[in-house]
Amino acid sequence: MTRIAVLGVGAVGARVARQLLSSEGVDEVLLRDDQSDRLETIAASLGDGARIDTGAYGDSIDAEVIVLAGPASTHVAAARVAVACGQAVVSTSDAIADVRGLLDLDLEARERGVPVAVGAGFAPGLSCVLAGHAAARFDAVDEIHVAKVGTGGPECARQHHRALAGQSLDWRDGGWVQRPAGSGRELCWFPDPLGAEDCYRAALADALLLVPPFPGVTRVTARVAATRRDRFTARLPMLRPPHPEGGPGAIRVEVRGRRGTNRDVTVMGAMDRPAVAAGAVAALTALWLAQGRHLTVGACGLAALVEPVPFLSELRRRGVRAAVFQRDAGGGQT
Repeated sequence: MTRIAVLGVGAVGARVARQLLSSEGVDEVLLRDDQSDRLETIAASLGDGARIDTGAYGDSIDAEVIVLAGPASTHVAAARVAVACGQAVVSTSDAIADVRGLLDLDLEARERGVPVAVGAGFAPGLSCVLAGHAAARFDAVDEIHVAKVGTGGPECARQHHRALAGQSLDWRDGGWVQRPAGSGRELCWFPDPLGAEDCYRAALADALLLVPPFPGVTRVTARVAATRRDRFTARLPMLRPPHPEGGPGAIRVEVRGRRGTNRDVTVMGAMDRPAVAAGAVAALTALWLAQGRHLTVGACGLAALVEPVPFLSELRRRGVRAAVFQRDAGGGQT
């Protein structure tokens, strides 16, 4: 009997649970959330196979895989408990503090032989898988640049707001470089119909997950689309409540490197509602960990944890599609 626990049933967590219950081989999904009304509503909508667990968020729970889909700052403590119990973990948080704390569990997770999937959402998450897929086209990867637009549920919108008030974290020539969020304007093209968006540096965790799987990479950056109002109000409380679902979003992953004697660039992208895509990515990751389909144990991002092509193929079957929309340095489109 395969039992998977989902801690936090907001916009992403609820979709993780629904995806898992529709997957072959999952017998039961345990749901835990500190908002009992929301928990009961989600459990009732999911029907058979969903069961409410009334324990505190960070308490141990009887499941093969623990999916952490609650607010930022709650993931590290809950993951530490799960790893100590020998349970696989999937975290959807994209906060730098969470990602760093989860990566710090690597040694213990390796000693216990369990995988900890860090940043298993839209970006990071799907973006890491796309980077791994694009990197397979090169003999050597020199640069990876990620950009994203859109937010998922309310917690994702709050994290986007906080990220624009912090410090960016980029990898350059073998060291970490921090710059003020909201700087470094760059026009990035996303899949239609979103098109071009102004993107800026922000406190994003993507580089922390993309540097380790690609030895020799010299530059890794991440940017997020933002309006003038987003940037000017980032250090103030949010002026209005975030939308419960968010709108359409997209990611863009540019990989540069060497193929033979030539230098090339591959750009991959995906467009979806971020909460929907993040839910599918996290659910599929949890399913693969339960089935033992992970490539390694320890704490790492999806670029090091899953085989890109079969993972993307299964995501496509679940309705999340990615595409190559620039293949070479000459700007050829596919």
